[in-house]
Amino acid sequence: MSDRPDISTLAGLRASGHVRRDLRHEIRSNLLDALSGGRDPWPGMYGFGRTVLPQLERALIAGHDVVLLGERGQGKTRLLRTLVGLLDEWSPVIEGSELNEHPYEPITHASCVRWRSQGDQLSIAWRHRSERYVEKLATPDTSVADLIGDVDPMRVAEGRRLGDPETIHYGLVPRANRGIIAINELPDLAERIQVSMLNVMEERDIQIRGYVLRLPLDVLVVASANPEDYTNRGRIITPLKDRFGAEIRTHYPEDLEDEVAVIRQEARLVADVPAVMLEILARYTRALRLSPAINQTSGVSARFGIAGAETVASAARRRAALRGESESVARLVDLQSAVDVLSGKIEFESGEEGREQAILEHLVRTSTADAVRLHYRGLDFGPLVEALDGLTTVTTGEQVTAQEFLSNLPSLDGSTLYDEVAARAGAINEGQRAAAIELALEGLFLARRISKESDEDETIYG
Repeated sequence: MSDRPDISTLAGLRASGHVRRDLRHEIRSNLLDALSGGRDPWPGMYGFGRTVLPQLERALIAGHDVVLLGERGQGKTRLLRTLVGLLDEWSPVIEGSELNEHPYEPITHASCVRWRSQGDQLSIAWRHRSERYVEKLATPDTSVADLIGDVDPMRVAEGRRLGDPETIHYGLVPRANRGIIAINELPDLAERIQVSMLNVMEERDIQIRGYVLRLPLDVLVVASANPEDYTNRGRIITPLKDRFGAEIRTHYPEDLEDEVAVIRQEARLVADVPAVMLEILARYTRALRLSPAINQTSGVSARFGIAGAETVASAARRRAALRGESESVARLVDLQSAVDVLSGKIEFESGEEGREQAILEHLVRTSTADAVRLHYRGLDFGPLVEALDGLTTVTTGEQVTAQEFLSNLPSLDGSTLYDEVAARAGAINEGQRAAAIELALEGLFLARRISKESDEDETIYG
């Protein structure tokens, strides 16, 4: 963050050569500068580069209010929050003004009085761009007073006449003047509240209890909504739909690499989760989205994979604490804990009662098998299969440490298979090596080359 400018009066601002730009011009100019300069204006947004972002950029360059339509967990809110990066880092306001008015153009009665009386000595303050973004989650109990404003009875009681503009307490939208207001889940607003937004978005004025205040608000309205609700048959009124210049559909990541990148970026991991484990979670999430047994109307949020990675990491951290491991590294055996915990985050089709657990475990197995084939393709597992001859077994489990697992592996005289498996997985320590070899054993079981017996405490390959 750069230093706050030290200009404190209107005279100083004029002398600095500052030029006022309206909000849409400011956003358009900064976006075009970023694009022409090769800078990414959307840091941390994965999977939208060829679809959503070009549409959003065109909408912002055109100066349109925008609504993002998509299922839950598609990154709509995160994308809206990145719009802050397109604002100037610091912008001047009349000090103490309720509506963040520009010192060159006051709009409220109180600020106009001060502007005329103080002239070039008018005090100014500086707002950081992070303060110019207002977010509101639409709920059925949201009122017109919350969004637009209402008459303040306390100010009337102080002796001001009812028609005095200073008796009005402004809501979120006017207070977002010269900034961005984001309304999440827009259709959840009651219809009468949606009606109150019409003048704000078209005429840029506000109406409060019969008063028509011609306040030239400079605000960009952005919103998110579920596509099912954003229809004439849903909970959105047609005139409000007409006010948005751009309706942009979001989607879940289309590429596996983007899915993994989202999990890696958003998950708060308390232990080391190897890259191949994150990939299995990403494959699992994507398999759920394609499964006919899952209700796709409700969607499978990106938060599913994120929460899965966090759960797997916590299982590894718990094992390390209980067994005194110096390194907390997640292994495949920890994945079952995520399956058990996350089943409540998805909805099954009505005909799948009683089969939920079987469906989840089947998709985990297919996701694991796909990852094994990709990473261990071409390796000769013959020596390991021969070593597991029916008498020799390998034991793992939630409470089995990496050192115990590795020491329990059969010796493969003259074979470098274990080293090759570890190298394919990028293992650099004992915990990651154990995770890589455990995954290979599971792959052999899924290929029906070895057997596996599991209970609550341990899993035995043989």
